[in-house]
Amino acid sequence: MTKQPSDQQLIYIQKLNRTKRAVKATRTLVLITFFLLWEVLADTGVIDSFIFSRPSSMFTCMVKMLIDGTLLRHIWVTLFETIIGFVLGTALGTAAAVVLWWNSFINKVCDPYLVVLNSLPKTALAPIIIVWLGNNMKAIIAVALLTSVIVTILNVLSGFNNADSDDIRLVESFGGSKKEVLFKVVFPTAVPDIINALKINVGLSFVGVIVGEFLTAKEGLGYLIVYGSQIFKLDWVMMSVILLALLAAAMYKVIQIFESFLLKKTGL
Repeated sequence: MTKQPSDQQLIYIQKLNRTKRAVKATRTLVLITFFLLWEVLADTGVIDSFIFSRPSSMFTCMVKMLIDGTLLRHIWVTLFETIIGFVLGTALGTAAAVVLWWNSFINKVCDPYLVVLNSLPKTALAPIIIVWLGNNMKAIIAVALLTSVIVTILNVLSGFNNADSDDIRLVESFGGSKKEVLFKVVFPTAVPDIINALKINVGLSFVGVIVGEFLTAKEGLGYLIVYGSQIFKLDWVMMSVILLALLAAAMYKVIQIFESFLLKKTGL
């Protein structure tokens, strides 16, 4: 027999739902106001529409490029490179964190190098990566990978090290192997840290891809930004920036859905 919620619980749930709707409505209003204000300021000459562009010009430009098919190609190239860099960075970073947790000697040896590599501006290495791998998509993906993998290692390893020592000793007291400790205690404990690494990697992967496209690309949103600024097509530049924001928001939303699914499965 299902227990019916009390009046107080119903009132609380209704209040939460109203708050959620208010937050969504306010977010939408802020976004609409921003673009309307931008358009008005450009129309009245408060800002120079040649330098700052305007939403209507960007929309017209986007429609034209959608019709001729070039915009979808640029979006697909950037999104593909970002997803590959994101997946590789997360997978390799998590695997490296497992190795470092498993072997304390390797962990102690690598610790100062990880700290140094994390503080080093990864984008500064982009030209070197391009020289090594060539002027192609592989170099761009490598830059995206390099940008996210160290952060993943540090975040996930921190989550592993925060596992409850009493739970670990309990598994070991029942004859559990290190592999069982990893999968029954350490991994479940580190789920929030892994999710956090995924969220961070979304932004870092986009940064790596765009930097790579700035230096060596003939297509992609990064290429549109650089080429548009060179020929003073600021509509292209601002449109590409807005599209990048939308793509990042979409990937972040996917991570949130995955987070809800994973937390429900693990019971956290």
